[in-house]
Amino acid sequence: MNKVMSRTAQPRPRHRPPTRRDSRRPGGAPPRLPSRPAATRAETARTPPGTAAGRPRPTDVFAERLLAVLSGQRPVHWMLRYTAGRAYDELARLAEHSPLRTLGPRPVVHDIGYYVPSEGALEVFARIAAGDRLRAMAFRLERGKDLRWRCTAVETGRP
Repeated sequence: MNKVMSRTAQPRPRHRPPTRRDSRRPGGAPPRLPSRPAATRAETARTPPGTAAGRPRPTDVFAERLLAVLSGQRPVHWMLRYTAGRAYDELARLAEHSPLRTLGPRPVVHDIGYYVPSEGALEVFARIAAGDRLRAMAFRLERGKDLRWRCTAVETGRP
């Protein structure tokens, strides 16, 4: 099992890094370019199979999509093209009761992890935070012949 990410706030440094001094440019620093930290080997190893660097992971995309449906923010038919087999029926049954709907703050994906049971399949778990409560959601993704990920099973923890 691989823990992919924690979505808790990371401490940021409170000071700015020193700027480059260029004697040919009096009175100014070079323009700042947005930069991304280079991916480490550990991050690359945690990337689900079939994902390219810079693209969102299918685990993240589907967790957000399923959360939107199960919390009542989106209708069930929004997931029709992203499901296969009986997963749409399971999702429709679950969405009737809106198991992740809250009265207070909007639920967010707190933590995601996955397990690779076979080539082209991912079993994913997500912790959903709403206020001070944590709930669970699990789903299975399978890669089709067209190389698109589809959800084939969905479960939620009982509130």
